[in-house]
Amino acid sequence: MSNFRTIWTTEDRYVEVIDQRKLPHEFVVVKLETYDDAEEAIKDMTVRGAPLIGATAAYGIYLAVREMIEDELDGSFLDQAFSDLRASRPTAVNLFWALDKMRNALDNCEGDFLKCAWEAAAAIVEEDVETCRMIGVHGLPLIEEISNRKKGEVVNILTHCNAGMLGCVEWGTITSPIYQAMQKGLKVHVWVDETRPRNQGSNLTCYELTKHGVPHTLIVDNAGGHLMQHGMVDMVIVGTDRTTRNGDVANKIGTYLKALAAKDNNIPFYVALPSTTLDMTIRDGLKEIPIEERDQDEVRYMIGKGPSGKIEPVLICPETTQASNYGFDVTPAHLVTKIITERGICAASEEGLLELFPEYK
Repeated sequence: MSNFRTIWTTEDRYVEVIDQRKLPHEFVVVKLETYDDAEEAIKDMTVRGAPLIGATAAYGIYLAVREMIEDELDGSFLDQAFSDLRASRPTAVNLFWALDKMRNALDNCEGDFLKCAWEAAAAIVEEDVETCRMIGVHGLPLIEEISNRKKGEVVNILTHCNAGMLGCVEWGTITSPIYQAMQKGLKVHVWVDETRPRNQGSNLTCYELTKHGVPHTLIVDNAGGHLMQHGMVDMVIVGTDRTTRNGDVANKIGTYLKALAAKDNNIPFYVALPSTTLDMTIRDGLKEIPIEERDQDEVRYMIGKGPSGKIEPVLICPETTQASNYGFDVTPAHLVTKIITERGICAASEEGLLELFPEYK
């Protein structure tokens, strides 16, 4: 569906990613040659989005195996790599899923250790591509239904943060149904939340929607409720970094407020969920999901392109003002209309999830 992905390998079998901190103003490619590079890319949000974090961590383990063999290091080096990568971000469960997959592949490797790591990481990447494609297949009928009800008029979709292809490998989660609707000739328009403080909506979602020719309008985070009150939103679709057994959803800070506004205005609120973001070991999202608190300067400063063309941070508050920076919030299951997965659509409940994923019973 596109001519590039967010992570790929080079001829010399290193890894390259898009530096998403530079978008939309610059397209910069970063080469990852060590597991430390992968760890840093995750920590500083060169890469972000739960599925892409998992893919980067998987290739980070491959790079660690390569370092271990080339530098003749013992197994403790690889153990440290697993530990460091697990600690790189606390909320997105894909990270831990991908590392567990890599550990299992290496523990069961009976041949070339480096080849096993390479193939396991590549398989995780390809799995994400197919997962996101299938989320679109199952989500497309929801857009078609609204389009039919509106007799072919534009379907207005509100999003929060970026769970597009830039947060995954290809297709994306929230954008996969949108892209497939466009391919089918449906008229869609996307209201894009700017998503403070890091502005993943304005920087990343707008960037990729522009690249794919999707009509869209950037809005401030607090405008969504107003649009819903005036009948200007037909559906809300968001991603997730971790979803509990009972359907509570952790996503970028501000998602909960969109869910409340959607509920009050009888607008469907959907969560696009790759099963790799399920955490079936916990039930109560408010109590059990760790919420990342990030550097206060992400709130105190905004990064943009000035009149001179220079990209730089700008202080937006008094120098002595302290800021709080919670990265995520939890939307309770009762506010979620339905969950869209690669296996189909289900209720945001333990019963609904187990119908699609009986292996977790």
